[in-house]
Formats: sequence, C-alpha cells, structure tokens
Amino acid sequence: MAIQFMNPSSLVFVVFLLSIMLVFLPTSCSAQSHNQTHVLPKECEADISDCNNKSAAFRLKIIAISSILVTSLIGVCLPLFSRFIPLLMPDRDLFVIVKAFASGIILATGFMHVLPDSFDMLRSVCLPHNPWHKFHFSGFLAMLSAVLALMVDSLATSFCSWKRKNDYVIPKTESGDKEMGSIGGNVHAHGHCRHGVPQEGGSGDTLLLRYRVVAMVLEVGIVVHSVVIGLSLGATDNTCIIRPLVAALCFHQMFEGMGLGGCILQAEYKILKKSVMVFFFSTTTPFGIVLGIVLSNVYKSNSPKSLITEGLLNASSAGLLIYMALVDLLAAEFMGAKLQGSIKLQLKSYVAVLLGAGGMSLMAKWA
Repeated sequence: MAIQFMNPSSLVFVVFLLSIMLVFLPTSCSAQSHNQTHVLPKECEADISDCNNKSAAFRLKIIAISSILVTSLIGVCLPLFSRFIPLLMPDRDLFVIVKAFASGIILATGFMHVLPDSFDMLRSVCLPHNPWHKFHFSGFLAMLSAVLALMVDSLATSFCSWKRKNDYVIPKTESGDKEMGSIGGNVHAHGHCRHGVPQEGGSGDTLLLRYRVVAMVLEVGIVVHSVVIGLSLGATDNTCIIRPLVAALCFHQMFEGMGLGGCILQAEYKILKKSVMVFFFSTTTPFGIVLGIVLSNVYKSNSPKSLITEGLLNASSAGLLIYMALVDLLAAEFMGAKLQGSIKLQLKSYVAVLLGAGGMSLMAKWA
C-alpha cells in the first residue's frame, strides 16, 4: 500500500502543497477575468499618500529585516535552550505559563490580525462585486483550513497506530513458541512513530507524534502569514505604515516564536530538523520584506491579483492558527494532567492566555 511509504512529516507536507495549489489555481484564473471586466477605481491604481518617501522607507525596511530576524531568533530559540535554565524546564510551572501566554498570542494573531485582513482584502472596492462581495470566501476558506488541520492531525495519529501494530517484532522463546511482549514495553516498534520515548501501552508514540504534527502544522500557518505580511511591508513606501508595523511585528514574532519553540522542544526533533524549523520561522518575514522590495515596481498591494492572493492565503493561515491555538495548544494543555491537578496553576495560565491575547489584540490597532 502507498501509505506504507509515507511518514507523518510527508503527509503534512503533501497536504500543505495541495492546499497551496487549490489557493493559487482559482486566483490566477479569476484575476485574468477581472482585468477584462472590472474597471478599477483610482485609489486601486496607485498608493497616494503624504507619507510616501522611497528612500526613508528603504532605510526602515533594512532596519525591519535585521530587527525582525533577531527577535524571531530569540523568541523561537529561547524554549529550545530552556533545558539549560532550570526555571524554564518543560516540567516547571513557569514553562507552562509562558507557553499559555504564547498560545494566547497565536490565537489573537488568527482572530484579530490574519482573518480580519483577509476579509478586508477579499471585500475590497478594488475587486468586482461578483463573486467577491457575494460570498464570504475568507470565513469559508478559514473553516476549510481548520478542518484540514484536524484531518492531518487525525490521519497522522491513525497512521502511527496502524504502523505500530504492523511493526511488532515478536521474538521466539527457546522452545520455539512466540513470546508476546507485555504492555510494559517488551514489544518493539520501529519507524517514525518511535524515537526513544518511554512507552506506556503505546501512548508515548501517539503523544510524541501529536507534538510533531502540532509543531509542523503550526509552523505552516505561521510561515504563510509571515511571507504575506513581509511582502506587504516590503512593497509599500508609506513610512506612516512601516514604523508602527515594524514594532508590532517584532513583538509578534518574539512571542509567537516562543509558542512555536515550545512545540518544537516537546516534539523532540533531532538537531538538524530543529535547525531547519528555526531557520524557516526566523527568515520568512525578512524574506517576504526582501521579496517585496524587489517586486515593489511591479507589485501593487491594492491590485486585484495581489488582494485575491493575499486574502486567500491569509484566510488559510487564520484557520490553521485558530485551530492549532484552541485545540492542540490551549485545550490539550488545560485538559492535561498537570493543569487539571492544580487549580492555582490553571488560574495563572488563564491570566497568561488573556494577557497574551489582549496584548496581541491591542497590536491590531497598528498592524
């Protein structure tokens, strides 16, 4: 069977590629038809503002690239080095509280930043009334991406269970009879569902896999949004937009990185995969800014093609972020044994969630 050769990492990657293809296929077709039938308002043809200053904007973009890169690295790497800081060890209460704070930031990013941006883009006056103003594409695509995340989560876990059942090694006793391994771990499983994690009736395999799926899907949602926001920042010459946006993005990237870093830590990846995930998270927004600078002469943020592409990508990203924050981060943590065993820690974690979500919601005023 084909599924035999597909590990959970490949499954996430394949589903992600399919979702991107589904986003871009209608985008390219619709953009061509819009150019033929829709007359653009004047405000959609050029960005006219008193704050437009190309040289000053370029300097701010260079500052943005370096500052966002540094804050992203600090945020995502801090949990990974927590093993050397006793107070921030994963089994300590402070780690749980910081992770709850970061989860609140990720939740607010989806609800207060990414999803509203998608609604604004896909209902812009620069797009024709039919079909973009007649149907809520943003909400629909966000819902689909959330279901897609659930599907990946569920299928990857089922795959692990199936693989574990089919990979048992059953040794023979001296008398030639097959000896059944006990639940305590005498049965050995091989493959991607097991990497030296203590087994408790197989639950260790499933838990580790869930951590890995959470880390990968969360990174996909963050990376998609980061490229889009970086592209928008790099393409504009409006200094009144760039200044507050840089400050907000530094705050956003640092604490969102802490949430992702905590997930990467729990996933127990090898050093190479950790490095790759840290690299992609840290560089996607700076890469988007550089791409926006390069394409600034041809890329117009208020053109129909740009609005459709960014709006659909933001909607997809929002669905992923909201699902991951609510289901795989907050619900999993608050319904887990550690928080269920301490009302005091629960209350502290709720305060942390509200502070993170509230702070990120306040940032929506500027970015």
